[in-house]
Amino acid sequence: MLKPALLALGLTLGLGACSSTWETAYEQLDPAQTAGWRVASVEVAVPETLTTSEENSYAPDYDIVWHGEPAGDRRAQAAAILREGIEKGAAGLHGKTRVRIVATLGQFHAVTPIVRETLQNSGVHNIQYSLQVFDARSGVALTQPQQIKAEFPALVGKAADAAEARGQTQRVQIVNQIALVTQNWLGSGPDPRGSFQRRGR
Repeated sequence: MLKPALLALGLTLGLGACSSTWETAYEQLDPAQTAGWRVASVEVAVPETLTTSEENSYAPDYDIVWHGEPAGDRRAQAAAILREGIEKGAAGLHGKTRVRIVATLGQFHAVTPIVRETLQNSGVHNIQYSLQVFDARSGVALTQPQQIKAEFPALVGKAADAAEARGQTQRVQIVNQIALVTQNWLGSGPDPRGSFQRRGR
């Protein structure tokens, strides 16, 4: 059996080959337009073409990788997290025009338990999706579909333990990231856009 130190070294070297630039990126909507909106509903689609797996490796090559909740329908869990984050980020809209936000999931690749428990300074929550806004009454599109990258560094090891002790689970962190992105995409709140270098899938 491999000793933990050797296992961690092997995984770190493996993830090193996957080092890349990650980002939170999108084009902000016009605040003058969004100020007149009020969210009536948020719909999330998860395409059947997206792959998913329960594989617990350092960088499983699947679209949906989620171990932050008990085993179950990972597509439904990812959709619920995305919906909750968007609803939270859009809660500040109090205009007269009722709108429907439609999201389509593209990537939901959180860290696996082995990365969470073994590595340091590695791991990325790779969250990508598209958003489009429609008039809830007429169905008219108010925006074009836009690709959103909401990627951010994952907490691992002792940092993850400390966060979870404060109630900041992976699920809470991802919901909050999506909420922050949504709020700013809609024209208010702090701007989380930027890029970072990190080993991860």
